[in-house]
Amino acid sequence: MESARIVVLYNEPVLPPGHPDYESEREVVDTAEVVAKYLTEAGFVVIPMGAGPDAQSALAGLIARQPDAVFNFYEGAADRIETEDYMAALMEWLGIPFTGSSFRTLGLARNKHLAKLLLRGGGLPTPEFLVVHALPVPPCPIAWPVIVKPAGQDASVGVDQGSVVQDQESLSKRVADLLHRYGPPVLVEAFVAGREFNVGVVEFPTLHALPIAEIVFADKGPGHWPIVTYDAKWLPGSEADRATPPKCPADVEPALAAKLETIACRAFRLLGCRDYARVDFRVGPTGAPSILEVNPNPDFHPSAGFARSLAAAGIAHAQFAVDLARAALGRSR
Repeated sequence: MESARIVVLYNEPVLPPGHPDYESEREVVDTAEVVAKYLTEAGFVVIPMGAGPDAQSALAGLIARQPDAVFNFYEGAADRIETEDYMAALMEWLGIPFTGSSFRTLGLARNKHLAKLLLRGGGLPTPEFLVVHALPVPPCPIAWPVIVKPAGQDASVGVDQGSVVQDQESLSKRVADLLHRYGPPVLVEAFVAGREFNVGVVEFPTLHALPIAEIVFADKGPGHWPIVTYDAKWLPGSEADRATPPKCPADVEPALAAKLETIACRAFRLLGCRDYARVDFRVGPTGAPSILEVNPNPDFHPSAGFARSLAAAGIAHAQFAVDLARAALGRSR
């Protein structure tokens, strides 16, 4: 199996340096390079492949490389984020096995409002929400404050300190800005004041949760919201990064830990995730967990939160990458 041909697939950056969302797009390339090194050292024949949003080029590239499996880091072109789903669908159509979740799961999870409807239908907790497709913004039926996000983006794109609003006028301005920058729909969600946890879920050797991580919000005083903004996630050393240090494993009481792990595994199965995922939670003053979102194929960079959870579980990042490749090969037709 270790002589198998593995294409390490990633999206070619399209945003220029200096663009507000440049860092999140560029990191995918760095992650692909790290994993290509892991797989090469494990004896696989590794073929890197950068792809843009052009379907014909992607199709020709996959056929020409004749992979036994694909290690899928394709997150969609920044200007056409839905191409993440299309690429996975293309590989499924071609019968090429690949790591991570299917196109159905990727599309569902990326559209946060649809995922939240499914979570609610499955009896899993998630904050109250409203979806806005166009202006004017209807009167908000949710108690203030609320947090406003692009419904079709991930990686905290479009999230900053202005994302939390406390009145209808501010809500309308924020929604209008996101509609202009990212297009519809926009998700308006009840802001849950409390602790934030990330729970990694993996399928090797069987479905189970990794050690829980917590975002430990620094007290920055009035006017500063305890949230993970884009800068906190993608600008190491920034003020926002320093205000949101992660702790893994988290200091969490056993009863709450058991709840988080059980709900995370149920959400993994409900959305049809495969191989690995991360479920983000808020726990309010009542102690009840609420799912913020489910992230199939979470950030796999060795400095990212998922890698910290693997390390806390005693799992080497490189070995898990090899396990993912072997799992994909095991799905080969």
